[in-house]
Amino acid sequence: MNETASKNAEEFGFHEGDIVQEWLWDDDVSETIREKIMDLTGQDLVDEDYASAVDGVIIWWRDGDDEDDLADTIVDAYSVVGEDGPLWIITPKPGRSGAPASNTVQSAAKTAGMNAATPLTVSEDWNGIRLRAFGKGR
Repeated sequence: MNETASKNAEEFGFHEGDIVQEWLWDDDVSETIREKIMDLTGQDLVDEDYASAVDGVIIWWRDGDDEDDLADTIVDAYSVVGEDGPLWIITPKPGRSGAPASNTVQSAAKTAGMNAATPLTVSEDWNGIRLRAFGKGR
C-alpha cells in the first residue's frame, strides 16, 4: 500500500484549508479515508448539495451504478472544482464487493472529457483514480 496515502492522505493533492466535496457517499465508504482527508484539510467534507466552488472532489463509485450516471457526475463535479482542483473517483479494489469493471471509470471519464490516471491504492479496500481534463498536466 502506498505509505503516503495510508498515513495522511497527501497523495490526493489536498491541502490545509481546502474545501473537499464528497459525491455519492453511502454507508459502505471508508471512514478512514474520509477522516484522513478531513485531518489533512482541517475541514469537514461537504456533500454534493454544497452550493459554492470547492478545492477538490472525491466521488465514491461502485459496480452496478450506471456508467452514464458516472460521466454526468464527473461533469457536475468538475463544474464546481474547475481545472486546477484534484478530482478523484474512489472505487472498491478488484475482488471486493462493488468493484467496477476495469474500463468503467476510464470510459466514463472519456465521455466526460477527462483522462483517468492509473488506479492508486488509497486503503486496504479502495482504489483512487485521479481525473484531469484532456490536455491538462500529468
